[in-house]
Amino acid sequence: MVGGLTIAERRMALVICALVAITGLAMAVAGHQDPLAAQGYVVLLFALAVGLVVINGYFAPAPDEERLRHYYDDPIKVGIILSMIWAVFGMFIGDWVAWLLAYPELTFDAAWASFGRLRPVHTTGVIFGFGGNALIATSYHVMQRTCRARMPGQLSAWFVLLGYNLFCLVAVSGYFIGITQSKEYAEPEWYADIWLVIVWVTYLVLYMRTLARRQEPHIYVANWYFLAFILVVAMLHIVNNLAVPVSLGSAKSYSAFSGVQDAMTQWWYGHNAVAFFLTAGFLGMMYYYLPKRAGRPIFSYRLSIISFWGITFFYMWAGSHHLHYTALPYWVQTLGMGFSIMLLVPSWASAGNALLTLNGAWHKVRDDATLRFMMVAAVFYGLSTFEGSFLAIRPVNALSHYTDWTIGHVHAGALGWVALITFGSIYALVPILWKRERMYSPVLVEVHFWLALAGSLIYVFAMWNSGIIQGLMWRTYNDSGTLAYSFVDSVVAMHPYYIARAFGGLLFLLGAIVGCYNIWKTIRQPSDEAVVLAGDHPADAVAEPAE
Repeated sequence: MVGGLTIAERRMALVICALVAITGLAMAVAGHQDPLAAQGYVVLLFALAVGLVVINGYFAPAPDEERLRHYYDDPIKVGIILSMIWAVFGMFIGDWVAWLLAYPELTFDAAWASFGRLRPVHTTGVIFGFGGNALIATSYHVMQRTCRARMPGQLSAWFVLLGYNLFCLVAVSGYFIGITQSKEYAEPEWYADIWLVIVWVTYLVLYMRTLARRQEPHIYVANWYFLAFILVVAMLHIVNNLAVPVSLGSAKSYSAFSGVQDAMTQWWYGHNAVAFFLTAGFLGMMYYYLPKRAGRPIFSYRLSIISFWGITFFYMWAGSHHLHYTALPYWVQTLGMGFSIMLLVPSWASAGNALLTLNGAWHKVRDDATLRFMMVAAVFYGLSTFEGSFLAIRPVNALSHYTDWTIGHVHAGALGWVALITFGSIYALVPILWKRERMYSPVLVEVHFWLALAGSLIYVFAMWNSGIIQGLMWRTYNDSGTLAYSFVDSVVAMHPYYIARAFGGLLFLLGAIVGCYNIWKTIRQPSDEAVVLAGDHPADAVAEPAE
């Protein structure tokens, strides 16, 4: 890893580690009577650990100019490994939270194990830890191959990957000790948010510099989606996290917005985090790895561009549908509902484009579990986007909002779409990166697929049932005009569904563990240098199909 850096890059890496360590030490000193101190020690230890790795390899021979004839894949390999580690951690916490709802005593009377602290650990671990690392790793791979250009330099790629994981560690460790902004998907406090801005701007610059170096004149559509993901997430993150800290020695801050403006800003962020983090980035994966694995060109390249612009424009206005029947102005609620319904068109365009790409390759879907991961992900994407547009309609939302139906909808997208397309992309990528003919065990890929599919279906169907029952119980009146059921009655009615959800989550977690084992065994196999794919070198790479 360090051996691939030039001597100048190694020196700069040590300087960055020193600056980050000093920042961590300053946080620890300034916040000696505040939870900020614990966060400072996390930053300090992380910087020291990375610094020791750099020092250990500092005196390795400098890489020669031959490296420039090859794509730079070392950060991609580490990104995939980190993604799978976060997957197991985040899904374990998520399943714990699911069992906690059925059996509340599983907190063990410990504050750090309460639902309010574990839940953001789960969402951050899965969305940002698992999903974010997978997006960074696959974007590095896709942009180099489709541009036929090596990333400029080596250090910035590592800075983005490791800096992003430092953000995730600071966020998760903060939740355990009670540090949170209490904003959905934006819980990290001000100092973590500032660090992420630095990392994310570096990511954008790296991506743009690689595109500028491309030898292929056409910018392949997957890069459009990855670039939209990077640009819009930066904008969302900065605006929604505008806040004033109590002091430089305090972890606590107060939002720059208040009241209904704060709620609107939060759900503009929250729904577009779904749009551009959990949709656009993973569509970038789908548009590259699915055609590659199927050995087929995209059914309609023009349709993929139309879908891109439709998603980019419509999604930006849909966030207010989270605030039906609130103090938000009625016309803003209606605007969000209208754009949410229109979103069905570009969303189904992408899902249909993916499935139609498989025409002539369905025998591969039958025999190849990796491709089946991607195919089922496209199906879930189409179903989830239809459900999202349906739930945004105000009368439907009156029944579904605040119930488990919304939880089922979110996990149909998170498990069925995001996780499955990620696992499929990783299974396609691992043999390529480590130069293996195939995964260690295709049978284990099959096992993972069926565990993931069964877990997703059990989870989603349990939440659909429980959510509709909740909504009906909460709005049922008796003959005297009072509520027929108390809230506690609805909680009791949910118990069997919560057990089913936790069981479905357990199956999905077991699948992720099987995947980790299979990837580890694949990496441990001796490499076959003869396994060099077409397009392995920037200079003689085969251009990606543009039409």
